Amino acid sequence: MTAQATGKPFTETAGHREIRSFVLREGRLTPSQERAMQELWPKYGVDYAGAPRDLHALFGRSAPLVLEIGFGNGDALLQTAAADPARDYLGIEVHMPGVGRVLAGIERAGLRNVRVYRFDAIEVLRNEIAAGSLDEVRIWFPDPWHKKRHHKRRLVNAENAALIAERLRPGGLLHLATDWAPYAEHMWDVLDVQPLLRNRAGPRGASPKPDWRPLTRFEQRGVGLGHEVFDLLYERI
Repeated sequence: MTAQATGKPFTETAGHREIRSFVLREGRLTPSQERAMQELWPKYGVDYAGAPRDLHALFGRSAPLVLEIGFGNGDALLQTAAADPARDYLGIEVHMPGVGRVLAGIERAGLRNVRVYRFDAIEVLRNEIAAGSLDEVRIWFPDPWHKKRHHKRRLVNAENAALIAERLRPGGLLHLATDWAPYAEHMWDVLDVQPLLRNRAGPRGASPKPDWRPLTRFEQRGVGLGHEVFDLLYERI
């Protein structure tokens, strides 16, 4: 198990980006999460190697691949993977309690189509995932970094949008969701001008929430605060 899998800090040798879209604030693992990290990571975890990877080999088959960036506590990842066994699911999250929770959930549900990274998603996309290899990318309720001085930390920016678009197959889907209206505006600013993506709802448009997208914990909290939820669906062209 790598240093990243065991919870040691990310190092500059592991990745060279100076500005990241996350801050590691590790909570205490429950006994079941700690046990999952030790016993189930070798089975379902993916160690970052920094080199192109045969993603299909992770699952032992060739199937369409869905990538969820920042899966949080993992409920949505587990639910959608269980309901969609024809596709394989790759989740990326940096916070260890969520990773441990998902590992335990995979084992408990007997899912064969889920694997997880504990690493910086942009480094994984850049160095380990080939162009045109993803069927769908999901970024649901990312940290909005609402203070202006923190906008540079937002995951959705022009550079990352270009990278994600290149990793999608033609006709593939980028699905974003946010309950922070200013972040939705920012997403439109970035994505509507990305030449490899087309907004299904038209310029500066939001799509209805798909029936298959579960309500997330962050979404429920936002709705409770009276926030409008935006689903933005972009096709790779």
